[in-house]
Amino acid sequence: MVKQTSPAARQFGSRVRARREELGLSQEKLADKAGLHWTYVGQVERGQRNVSLHNILKIAAALQMDAGTLMQGLEPPAE
Repeated sequence: MVKQTSPAARQFGSRVRARREELGLSQEKLADKAGLHWTYVGQVERGQRNVSLHNILKIAAALQMDAGTLMQGLEPPAE
């Protein structure tokens, strides 16, 4: 069963995927640069992970961008 997350997690994942593709990186290469497992990167891109701050910083660095840019405008989940 696929874990459901917030719209913000899905939007964050879409941003990660778009930047990765812009850089011509595979999920495996991005994962290697970020020090993460490639399956984790896939789950992030599909919005299936609630990503920790630590991993957001790792992903942003691997994507050669500011973490704030990845996060800008994301809405918190509704309570």
